[in-house]
Amino acid sequence: MLLRDALTSAVDRLTAASVPSPRMNAELLLMFTLNCERAYLYAHPERQLSSDEQSRYDQALDQRAHGIPAQYITGHQEFWGMDFIVSPVVLIPRPETEHVIETVLPLARAITNPRIADVGTGSGCIAVALAKELLQAEIHATDISFDALEIARANAARHQLQNRVHFHQVDLLQELGSNRFDLVVSNPPYVGESEEDQVQLEVRKFEPRDAVFAGPTGLEVIQRLIPQAHDALKPGGWLVFEISGTIADGVKDLLHDWSKVRVTEDLQKIPRVASAQKILY
Repeated sequence: MLLRDALTSAVDRLTAASVPSPRMNAELLLMFTLNCERAYLYAHPERQLSSDEQSRYDQALDQRAHGIPAQYITGHQEFWGMDFIVSPVVLIPRPETEHVIETVLPLARAITNPRIADVGTGSGCIAVALAKELLQAEIHATDISFDALEIARANAARHQLQNRVHFHQVDLLQELGSNRFDLVVSNPPYVGESEEDQVQLEVRKFEPRDAVFAGPTGLEVIQRLIPQAHDALKPGGWLVFEISGTIADGVKDLLHDWSKVRVTEDLQKIPRVASAQKILY
């Protein structure tokens, strides 16, 4: 089959399966199959796909048509201009989480040799992005999942940052010490089980549930994170974490004994990042 015809057929197939952005997905999976850039697809429409290429493309399309996220099929996702390995054991990094990085950077750059903890690191995207941007920072990344930490370590290594990020298999900030960090950063689970029907089916079905859902209200993990962060931070240290509009008011209530509490909205004007400073005393 010609490349052009394979792409047209794939778009129709994904459209029929109600896959969002069918052309983008069809292109992405064909780029993955042929190990090429997007421009190649349109520069060589008459290229003949081999039987092996056609078979692998059909397999990828079948997985996508059944709801498996394209990132889990290709094993990759871009975040902060960097390519990250992903698998079903970690949450797929999302553009909204870049707002966490944007919030942390000016705070960290105001501190000499900042010590930072990324809690629930998953793919390691936050820790690795911060290591890239903050050359003098000492960065620690935690996760309760051994499998997630394997992915995070691989991502640090592929960006030559394995000596900059220290990984710990612990629950939140346990065993990391008191009054030790300048910043605690996290993209914790914050979706309530009551909101499950509002979450995309492919997220509910294929992404790690413990990385998405926190419990009945969505605040359960954050309720544990805030006091642990307060203990782990130096006086004047900062806590920065991702949230949603649903829990924004609840988060503010939980941060009542912190100073400079702020909620930053994303590009859709949805509350996305909470930040607060541990009171100096």
